[in-house]
Amino acid sequence: MTDDAMKDGVVNDETVARSSIVNRRHLIMGGAFCLAAGLAYARTPQVVFPLVEKEDFEGLVPKTIGPWKFESSSGVVLPPPDALSDRLYDNLVTRVYSGSEEPPVMFLTAYSNTQDGVLQVHRPEICYPAGGYNLTPTRPIDIENGLGGKTPANIFTATGRDRTEHVLYWTRIGKEFPLTWSQQRLAVIRANLNGIIPDGVLVRASLIAPTVEEAMPHLTNFAAQLNRSMNERGRSLLSGING
Repeated sequence: MTDDAMKDGVVNDETVARSSIVNRRHLIMGGAFCLAAGLAYARTPQVVFPLVEKEDFEGLVPKTIGPWKFESSSGVVLPPPDALSDRLYDNLVTRVYSGSEEPPVMFLTAYSNTQDGVLQVHRPEICYPAGGYNLTPTRPIDIENGLGGKTPANIFTATGRDRTEHVLYWTRIGKEFPLTWSQQRLAVIRANLNGIIPDGVLVRASLIAPTVEEAMPHLTNFAAQLNRSMNERGRSLLSGING
């Protein structure tokens, strides 16, 4: 064999060896990228709560709640209209309930099956100022849920040009009941870290009374009667009560 042939043989062997190393390197890198992509997908938060049709959601809220009966769908302070609200409040029920021996209660509930950090339930502290109301500081309060448990809620007073409303509300994000915007955002983050895009609901009841002390017994009674009056699915969605 000539020297040139021997050199060519050595060069070819080296080329094949280098090519083999490169191919193995590409294979290992490709496998690593696929694994990383798979892990990233597996950790991507997923929507786990189904959409609720508008009529189905409306049907979850009883027209008779304890001594109160559905009277009208008008007269309730609504969220400010914007693009996000239009997307968020597909499931929105607004009602005024009245009772022969109870003051009228203005009720609003809004549900979304996705709370993704962009679309999040608007808290009433945004809705009322947008309608020209001045608010007292929001105070946290634990209220009886009517079934032996308690619900973390908030209360404040909204004073407008023609009326003063005392507002009781709670928000549920997944399994949590955040009392502030920061708690609400953290609830979404915690659910995301567990691979879930949580659902969310706002439940709000308000009435007109001279003082918040006079309003509170009626509002807390209404909240308890609401849970007693709903079916299992309604209690699960609005109050996080299962069973």
